[in-house]
Amino acid sequence: IDIAVAGGSYSVGCEVAEAFDGHCVPLHDDFQVARVTLQDGDCKVNVDVATIHDDITHDLLRRDFTLNAMALPLDAALYGDGICDDVESRLLDPCGGLQDLQDGIVRMVSPEALDEDCVRLMRGARLAVQFGFSLEAETADAIRQRASRISAAPQERVRDELMRLLQTPNARDGLRLLDNLGLLCAIIPELAQAKGVEQPKEHYWDVFNHLVETVGWVEAMFNREENDAYPLDIIPRFEGMREHFRSDVSDGFDRLTFLKLTALLHDIAKPVTKTTEASGRIRFLGHHTEGAEITRNILTRLRFGNRGVELVAAMVRHHLRPGQMAQKGEMPTKRALYRYYRDVGDVASDTLYLNTADYLSARGLALKRADWTKYCGLIRYILEEGRDEESGRSQHSVKSLPKLVDGYDIIDGFALAPGPTIGILLEEVREAQASGEVSTRGQALELVRTSLERGGNGA
Repeated sequence: IDIAVAGGSYSVGCEVAEAFDGHCVPLHDDFQVARVTLQDGDCKVNVDVATIHDDITHDLLRRDFTLNAMALPLDAALYGDGICDDVESRLLDPCGGLQDLQDGIVRMVSPEALDEDCVRLMRGARLAVQFGFSLEAETADAIRQRASRISAAPQERVRDELMRLLQTPNARDGLRLLDNLGLLCAIIPELAQAKGVEQPKEHYWDVFNHLVETVGWVEAMFNREENDAYPLDIIPRFEGMREHFRSDVSDGFDRLTFLKLTALLHDIAKPVTKTTEASGRIRFLGHHTEGAEITRNILTRLRFGNRGVELVAAMVRHHLRPGQMAQKGEMPTKRALYRYYRDVGDVASDTLYLNTADYLSARGLALKRADWTKYCGLIRYILEEGRDEESGRSQHSVKSLPKLVDGYDIIDGFALAPGPTIGILLEEVREAQASGEVSTRGQALELVRTSLERGGNGA
């Protein structure tokens, strides 16, 4: 909710916060805009209070887009329990925003408005995608002419606009629009290197288009209207799945939005790791590990919080794992499952869905039903074997295994000194325990004894 007042916006914001038991902070150093955060049940409401400069009409003429350049006097907006009957007659609309709103058009107020704040370049695209509107032609041209300026904008604000676009159910189309406007590669220059990069024949798209289409498959998997039809109808799901992906990760955005972000970046290192063998075979050796580091650099540059950076980097690093956990036609062993959930941790389930979207995007229109059915069977097995339906926690996590021995047992029992060897031996016990090879303290100690006799260090 945006409110404009004649006078001190921060003092008004503090009064509103006190009246409704909220919090007020200045958004700018000059205290001309204040944000009041209120809690309405489970919903968080932001009320931005701005100081009017000169008069309200002049203020509206400085706004970004016409649909944001409308205002109502407070007595018209707050009329008893609703809005007064003559709202349109009292609407202040110097830029024709109501007509653009009705026609579904995002139109700039003026080119100067875009010059005042470079983040508005992204906002125009995001509003169009969010509401299913079209971006007016002159506005699109003005954004293209200024696209390179986005690199000079505050990166945390660029981050938020990108994530808000990814939040929409049409994020793939939004990314295409950003690219058409010259903004996407201005925000993430590493993506420019992916354009036109050829992939092996089993891939339908080049690297850049593959990344964008993977985002589309992620959102399709969570679209209720689409996921009842092939090929989405056989994708494995789990109890509490929607709640899991709606949970907050970092910077105010949820797991699904971060999963889409990861889909956009998961093959970011393919251009720099590409090699072509004498036979013509194209390879991208190490692109997952190199990609994790490039991803960290990108997200750090965009001022993402540490948790978000590390979770996305972990998914990029391990996005190939689900398809590599067993020989073709076989299911992963319990030991392989344990290692997967141990290594991938908090995003183990998320990475399974990233891998699934990656598979769909890679095959494109060449997707074969028999291969797809087998692949979904593999993902379902990893998911069901690895999750506890009641707690949603991995059955193969370290936390879920009862402790058979600890470091002191090994130090005292085998006259060893504290050090890395103890951790290696404990991890070998946990792997054997997860695979069902040991289940008692005695068996665990015997495994340690055998390991020490074999290599002396748990190898």
